[in-house]
Amino acid sequence: MEDHFRKIIEETGEDITREGLVRTPARAAKAFKYLTQGYQQDVDQVINGAIFASESNEMILVKDIEVYSLCEHHLLPFIGKCHVAYLPQGKIIGLSKVARIVDLYARRLQIQETLTYQIANTLRQRLNAAGVGVVIEAKHLCMMMRGVEKQNATMKTSCMLGYFRKSVSTRQEFLSLIRD
Repeated sequence: MEDHFRKIIEETGEDITREGLVRTPARAAKAFKYLTQGYQQDVDQVINGAIFASESNEMILVKDIEVYSLCEHHLLPFIGKCHVAYLPQGKIIGLSKVARIVDLYARRLQIQETLTYQIANTLRQRLNAAGVGVVIEAKHLCMMMRGVEKQNATMKTSCMLGYFRKSVSTRQEFLSLIRD
């Protein structure tokens, strides 16, 4: 990967031997591996057994989880926040595991629409939840730094599964809670 970054920098017309750039290919390769570490992670290892029996059947919400991902179309970041809620049905998951699942999928080359679905679907499957709702709000640097150059545009995506899709009141409760 380091050799490829070296070639990319050279293709811009830069002098790869310039003091500030000599170690950049190695740093860029290390950074890119970190930003895409989700490919080396497994959901079951991330959850690490932190699913517990529970009689709770009311909505559980984790709000304002930071999201950092790379757009698969331009390899530029999109940055925002993710809100995740679920209706337990005999099982709950450790609080930090929700954020770790978000990170696992965000740390891959992504589009926001797919990321939203992957988070919701994973929680639904692993918990057998009665419903899952996920909303992501993000700013895309591919839209801010190039192309239309719109600095204030925010993309919002949602995925509603189970009761979050079927029940208007459940969906509205979720959406109301993330607005507060």
